Amino acid sequence: MKILLPVDGSGPSDRAVQHLISTVDGCTDREIYLINIQTPIDAPELLGHMPASEIEAMQEARGGDALVSARALLDKAGIPYTAAVLVGPVAETIVDYAQKNGCEKIVMGTRGLGALGSVLLGSVTSRLMSLTELPVTLVK
Repeated sequence: MKILLPVDGSGPSDRAVQHLISTVDGCTDREIYLINIQTPIDAPELLGHMPASEIEAMQEARGGDALVSARALLDKAGIPYTAAVLVGPVAETIVDYAQKNGCEKIVMGTRGLGALGSVLLGSVTSRLMSLTELPVTLVK
């Protein structure tokens, strides 16, 4: 089974990782895709004064920081994964990545930091649910 695990480094995100660990413990036939999504930067004050390569590096660094705790939990549990930092609109990027990688399920926290934090209560959840036919597990 291929499982997509979007995280943002928050407590709820870590609980989603722990939930995933408990559900796949002992299962060897699984692939975990750990992702963090950075929303595109459209601030003119940055775009006009920073080269695109610096903006990319900044987003990659922020995303990498958000993956640290999830990576530590998965590493400690001995569960292999593929990690990536992506840039784009949250719901669309989750669904697109899941489709491109043949994921069969999405597991994520209900509240978090930044754009991913609005997933349970906001338009991002509605958008995600309307875009995917995959089962989505939301962990409180």
